[in-house]
Amino acid sequence: MIIKKCFITCLLFGSAYFSHAQQILTLRDAIDLAVKNYPSIKAKNAYAKASQSLVDESKREALPNVNFSAQQYYGTVNGQYAPAYGFGGLGAASSGPTFDKQNWNSAFGSLYLANVNWDFFSFGKYKEKTKVAQSVANIDSKDYQQEIFQQQVKVSGAYLNLVAAHQLVYDYEQNLARTDSVRQLVIRRAVTGLVAGVDSSQANAQYSSAKITLIQAIDNEEQQKHNLSLLLGVDTSTFEVDTTFISKLPQLQVEDYSVDSANHPILQYYKSRIAASEEQTKYLKSQYYPTFSLVGVLQTKGSGFGNDYANNPSDYTHNYWDGVKPARGNYLLGIGVTWNITQPFRLSKSVAAQKWQSEGLQQEYNLASEQINTQLKIAKDKMTNALTIYNEVPYQITAAQDEYTRANTLYKNGLTNMVNVTQASYDLINAETNKDIANNNIWQALLLKAAAAGDFGVFEGQL
Repeated sequence: MIIKKCFITCLLFGSAYFSHAQQILTLRDAIDLAVKNYPSIKAKNAYAKASQSLVDESKREALPNVNFSAQQYYGTVNGQYAPAYGFGGLGAASSGPTFDKQNWNSAFGSLYLANVNWDFFSFGKYKEKTKVAQSVANIDSKDYQQEIFQQQVKVSGAYLNLVAAHQLVYDYEQNLARTDSVRQLVIRRAVTGLVAGVDSSQANAQYSSAKITLIQAIDNEEQQKHNLSLLLGVDTSTFEVDTTFISKLPQLQVEDYSVDSANHPILQYYKSRIAASEEQTKYLKSQYYPTFSLVGVLQTKGSGFGNDYANNPSDYTHNYWDGVKPARGNYLLGIGVTWNITQPFRLSKSVAAQKWQSEGLQQEYNLASEQINTQLKIAKDKMTNALTIYNEVPYQITAAQDEYTRANTLYKNGLTNMVNVTQASYDLINAETNKDIANNNIWQALLLKAAAAGDFGVFEGQL
């Protein structure tokens, strides 16, 4: 008996103690935590930044290539009449007079050059490539925004579920205390012989059932808290939910709403994919045309071999400076055009494939749009039904309380049996839980409307 009383005391006062000891986590705080800490949001943000960097890189591709080179070497210059090709850059560029036999005369040599190569006109190739990169960055940006939106909706739904679970625990705690009071009364009356002993057995069974229901409710609350923790990316075991906001009824409008596709985060993401595919098609078509280029080269060379080395093999020096200092120079300026005339034929199929890709993405957008419109209609129906139930619950609560009071009074005066008291207790706890669930369902319906409309402010503005 003492153990059972202690159990009730712990259940009734334990939650009150921890609610003061733990920090309150409001729904707004939970949403902010999720946006800041959830890994998928961080990942999408990183992808968006990476894509933007690629846009900047693509803009710089149109700049001319400017190369500088300085080479100094030491070796021989034996020549030989023979065909040769330096596969993979493995051939040595040694050039000199052809002698009748091998010699190992060696000297220093050098080469200094600057090279400029600029594709100054290419029928928009670089411009279209930049647009493709920008459209990809736009996809990642929209993906990041819709990830935040979806996470806000998920966190809000999980938070509302946790609030509902928390309120049900409170209702079942009250029910357990109420059931125990009846049980104690029945036991005292059974001991004095005022009621049959079977009544005490029924009271004990009802008390046991109420305790099991409470434990199941506590277990469900812990599960809902775990679900919220996963969505926040942080441990919520040290936090207590805020139930004050749900006690008020949000300002609701149940009229029809239309989806604003220009601002809906999910639809905007699908639109960005279509736009990127269309830009890719334009870029492929730009590859059909030629490229006009400007080139410029400035080159100087030095050598330790003298001008008469072909006739006088001793005309060379091992002196480092004589070999590496510039002695001869050349420059070159040029303009050219490069055009692979088979490119249009080869890329035409890629263009066709990309157009089909755009068509597929358009159909995905259409499907998403239809699903969102359907969700908006469902949200309207749920809101209407939730309001209807909410308005009916007070009648159920009043009737159940009156029924329970009447059954308890009649039982104390020996005018009814334990079965009627048990049924009245069941009806009362059912009405109490219906009240909390009905209130929570209104907020859930409002959240569903915000999710379908693509405007989280519809829900957040009521907090």
